[in-house]
Amino acid sequence: MQIPADKIAENSSQTLSPSRLILRGLLVVGVLALAGGGLASSMGRGNLATLIWAAGTVPIAISLLVSILRAFFSGRVGVDVIALVSMSGALALSEMLAAIVVAVMYAGGSVLEDYAVARAERDLRGLVDRAPRVAHLVGADGVRDVPVDAVTPKDVVLVKAGEVVPVDGTVIEGSAVIDESALTGEPIPVSREAGSIVLSGTVNAGASFKITARATAQESAYAGIIRMVSAAQTAKAPFIRAADQFALILLPATLLVAGAAWYFSGDVLRALAVLVVATPCPLILAAPVAFIGGVAQAARRGILIKGGAPLEALARVRTVLFDKTGTLTVGGAKISAIETAPDVSADHVLQLAASLDQASHHVVAEAIVSAARQRDLSLSMPQDVIEVQGEGVSGRVGKHVVRIGSQGYALGDGKLQNWASRTLRRAERRSSLAVFVAVDGVGIGAILIGDEVRADASRTVRTLRNQGVSRIVMLTGDRADTAKSIGNALMLDEVMAKRSAAQKIETVKAEQARAATVMVGDGINDAPALAAASVGIAMGVRGASAASQAADVVILVDRIDRVTDALRIARRTRKIALQSMIVGLSLSGVAMIAAAFGWLSPVQGALTQEAIDVAVILNALRTLVPGRARRGAVMPQEKLADFKAGHQNLNLALERLSKMADLLDADDTRAAKDLLASANSIVSNEILDHELSDEGAVFPEVRSFLPDDEGLTSMRQTHEEIHRLSRRLSELTDATDTQVPERDVIEDAQRVIETLVSVCRIHNAQEDDIYEAAAAQ
Repeated sequence: MQIPADKIAENSSQTLSPSRLILRGLLVVGVLALAGGGLASSMGRGNLATLIWAAGTVPIAISLLVSILRAFFSGRVGVDVIALVSMSGALALSEMLAAIVVAVMYAGGSVLEDYAVARAERDLRGLVDRAPRVAHLVGADGVRDVPVDAVTPKDVVLVKAGEVVPVDGTVIEGSAVIDESALTGEPIPVSREAGSIVLSGTVNAGASFKITARATAQESAYAGIIRMVSAAQTAKAPFIRAADQFALILLPATLLVAGAAWYFSGDVLRALAVLVVATPCPLILAAPVAFIGGVAQAARRGILIKGGAPLEALARVRTVLFDKTGTLTVGGAKISAIETAPDVSADHVLQLAASLDQASHHVVAEAIVSAARQRDLSLSMPQDVIEVQGEGVSGRVGKHVVRIGSQGYALGDGKLQNWASRTLRRAERRSSLAVFVAVDGVGIGAILIGDEVRADASRTVRTLRNQGVSRIVMLTGDRADTAKSIGNALMLDEVMAKRSAAQKIETVKAEQARAATVMVGDGINDAPALAAASVGIAMGVRGASAASQAADVVILVDRIDRVTDALRIARRTRKIALQSMIVGLSLSGVAMIAAAFGWLSPVQGALTQEAIDVAVILNALRTLVPGRARRGAVMPQEKLADFKAGHQNLNLALERLSKMADLLDADDTRAAKDLLASANSIVSNEILDHELSDEGAVFPEVRSFLPDDEGLTSMRQTHEEIHRLSRRLSELTDATDTQVPERDVIEDAQRVIETLVSVCRIHNAQEDDIYEAAAAQ
């Protein structure tokens, strides 16, 4: 029982459309005719009952004929022809009761399908219905209401308590409490400080605040989401199209079985009964309802899937490729160190850099300004600011000309001072960005900007493997040593570093030749690779719009574990759709055989088919709710605090190690010998002791709170990497016992220490993630 394609769009309306009113009206007519004819028959008025049943069947048959003709002239032939043939045959054979029952079942099935689709699309429709229409523009003449489309970038907009944020913007002052549940699925409001970005479509859950618009309404996140929702509602999965094609095969097969039943039995009513039970509703209903339900459930988790086709493709995936920056790592700029020239304080460098960067919207500038405010540094408003894309910013701060940016932009092409050379070496070891600061033409310091691995990255990798993904690869443009240290900590199958956008595309194509492949990324340079993959997934919260547009799936919440949620929903959706079709068709086939042998009358056949329809739809609607997950006991918060306190103590040791690696930059090779010995002592007596305590005491205790030991197994594998690095450091230290260390030995030791620090920090974050998950079950 098919609904015309335009009815899907009509479900987005809050009011009933004319076609939906007609459909429901026909059902009412059919039910009244069935009841009226039954009453007349019980009173001995058989002729009147026959007339009433026929009168109720005719308008439904005419409506069905019109629908079939429209589909035919549009180039489509539907299996609803079987329903029309069964109604017409019943009328011709004067089986009026069978005719009205089939008519009522058809109309009821259509209304039921209409309800099921509307129910499945409710979450998507909710996104569209809540789109803001008006914005409160703040100007010299006060606050005035304007259409949301009238807001332009840099306009100041007031967001009142309880209102939907109309455009993407930056919080101007104070803080804002934001309910992001409509986009991310997270029920707890979050606090956004001044300088933070808020997305359109989120709700102000606190007091009124002001934002500076970053984009127009049409270019904001929410408008993009609505466009994706439209695509999700109209796109048709290959799985659904295949179901439609298979349904057409049943039309001649059904007519053949009905004809054979009539021919061999001589009873035309058997042929009629076969036609009545043969409408392949399980094929027509199961796939679209299940896939729309899957898309709707994903939307509630902050995952926007652009239709049924990506959902089905995602269910078949066996290889996942991750970009590094902004995907496996946080992607936001974070100050890791401040290097200074002699006799210059770190706060002075940061204060001047932040004062100038107030005029820039670059992510690095935002991180520098935020760090200065956290230290309560007094910032001056810059003047005569000039920003050179990709190089840096210059301007006047007080009486001084300040330049910040790349080495060449800030310091020029002259010979580098020792502190600047040391800064470049440290930035390279840590895979950090060095932002140099110069005042009146003289370099005074540099700010190192780094990145960190997401706390949920390790859990994401483990879950993907549990879901049947056989190959997980990092595909990045970053340096090989940094990328491999992260890849080893996360236990990826392969790390492909220093890849350009073109090389990423070639890699995606090569992986796709072996298996269905997902590419996960967030930047503009990832967009071609996202488009080339079987399924492209964009981290849309901070990702470039080009990546979001090229992707098949957009993750609206800044959490990489949503990739596993998308895969789980896709596979479960396809499984339920296939299950509904197979079981439903099997039951219909049994009913057809029973009808052919005369075991089901036409009326009984219609009732049987309707029961199958209801069962199929109810089963398909299971895609709206998540499946059951196995859970362990809940870890007490006191235990969680104890475990995390151990990591805080370990972080202090890692900070000392990192500083020792920096001190090894000095030219005093004799001092380097003592530093290496001290570093080796910290690793042996603090870091390795902590790891042994994890293995012997912490992990066995945590295991009782986890549903399985998969996470702890991966942690033990990371311990092996930490032990390998510690052995290498010990070897380098032992090599300096009897002689002054050579420069290449010192540099090798620096790389080992920095890698060890990086792996330990990733490892601590992974363990914290496991412990928090155990405490939050």
